Amino acid sequence: MKDVAQLAGVSTKTVSRVVNNQGEISQETRERVQAAIDQLVYRPNVLARSLIHQRTNTLGVVAWGIDFFGPSRTVVGIEQKAHQLDYSLILNLVDQPDDGDSEQVLDTLITHRVDGILWAVPQVGNNRAWLESFNMEQLPPIVFLSMEPRPGLAIVAVDNFSGAKQATQHLIDQARRKIGIITGPLNWWEARERYAGWEAAMHQANLETPPSLIVEGEWAADAGERGLQMLLNHEPDIDAVFASNDQIALGALGTAHRLGKQIPHDLAIVGFDNIPEAACFWPPLTTVYQQLIDVGRIAVQTLHAMIEANRQLKGSNEASVTLVKPELIIRASSLRD
Repeated sequence: MKDVAQLAGVSTKTVSRVVNNQGEISQETRERVQAAIDQLVYRPNVLARSLIHQRTNTLGVVAWGIDFFGPSRTVVGIEQKAHQLDYSLILNLVDQPDDGDSEQVLDTLITHRVDGILWAVPQVGNNRAWLESFNMEQLPPIVFLSMEPRPGLAIVAVDNFSGAKQATQHLIDQARRKIGIITGPLNWWEARERYAGWEAAMHQANLETPPSLIVEGEWAADAGERGLQMLLNHEPDIDAVFASNDQIALGALGTAHRLGKQIPHDLAIVGFDNIPEAACFWPPLTTVYQQLIDVGRIAVQTLHAMIEANRQLKGSNEASVTLVKPELIIRASSLRD
């Protein structure tokens, strides 16, 4: 810094103000300092700056399942926005979404002095119970992804209810009347929201939702294979299925083809996710597109605002809920001939 100050003909304090964008500096002085920095290829000491400003410019990310489509897209969005805002990331992966080692994970991130935390593990079963035992004011700012709204928490999630309702309403608009659902595991908040969206659309259209139209499964193609067979066993004249993700829909398509069902003439199928392969299914799959990269970006922007508010003593863990609206992508698997 002394070399930069000497070359620019200013004090080291002025150089510090320019580097940290603090105080009132004339444009001419700022340009002179910047020219000296460029000439000397000066890089400020990041660690020293973090100690001075009590910041590390590091975010902790707690995630699960990044080898799957949905979680991986979210992490991509997190990384993109974090890079744009000049944050580094510490990624902490959990083996299962219902792991109970939340306290250890938090201790690790606090030890690394992260400025904030993105909790990107989906809400499954009772895996948010740890919130009851922590004083959130004593933790770094936290944004939660993929969980139900809760007082006092900042949450960013896809509007799963809206997406499922759109998908079901589309089937109703195609004159389908006996519409079954193959859900994901109902201990997942996302699966329950999608089920609720299907149910709401059916009730709004005065259509029945008996247990014979409902099959609970896993987030996997074989659940779709078995699920459609079970639906047909109970309701042979079923004319549409809402599958709670695209993998389930793929399995249902396989069973339909095996049984000689013509899609969509005999049976319409709609999925949820819009995985890249969905357009290559036969027939191409109508599905709900989750803007998961946007979810990741919005979560980082929300956390950044909380961190800045915390620095200015305006409160860090203020409650906010952002639900990102999904988009229905209509393809051949659901359209009437």
